[in-house]
Amino acid sequence: MRASHADRERAVDVLKAGFAEGRLQQPEYEQRLARAYQAQTHAELQMLVADLPQGPVPQAQFLPQRPMPATFLPMQMPPPTPTNGSATGALVCGIMTPVTWGLTAIPAVILGHKARAEIRRTGERGDGQALAGLVLGWLGIGGWTLFLLLSVMLAVSNL
Repeated sequence: MRASHADRERAVDVLKAGFAEGRLQQPEYEQRLARAYQAQTHAELQMLVADLPQGPVPQAQFLPQRPMPATFLPMQMPPPTPTNGSATGALVCGIMTPVTWGLTAIPAVILGHKARAEIRRTGERGDGQALAGLVLGWLGIGGWTLFLLLSVMLAVSNL
């Protein structure tokens, strides 16, 4: 079978490794390298690298297919963990609390607690969002409670 450019490059890589490990002397390495680039068939390439530890250049029709080592396979990333929707809702409601004059503070707290429970159970992302929604919601509730308390005290003191 005729050798391709990639086959020649694989044989040259084996020769380079053999030279780097001290298995080939400089003149022999240069001679084999020149012959590898001139090789026309797999048999010629195999003859050049057969005595080196990396072995002969594989020939598809003669060698059984071996599974590729995991080192050379593309890395398979696990699918990203989804973000909890309630956590996102809690954060949005918490951010909107000053704009809505505190109307979204209670939903922010409710969604924040719900999201944190779901995150602990399912392992989803978004715990920081849920916590931020909780804090903003409780700050909104506390602020409005303080405002109403002061308003009532001021009204009572004016009577």
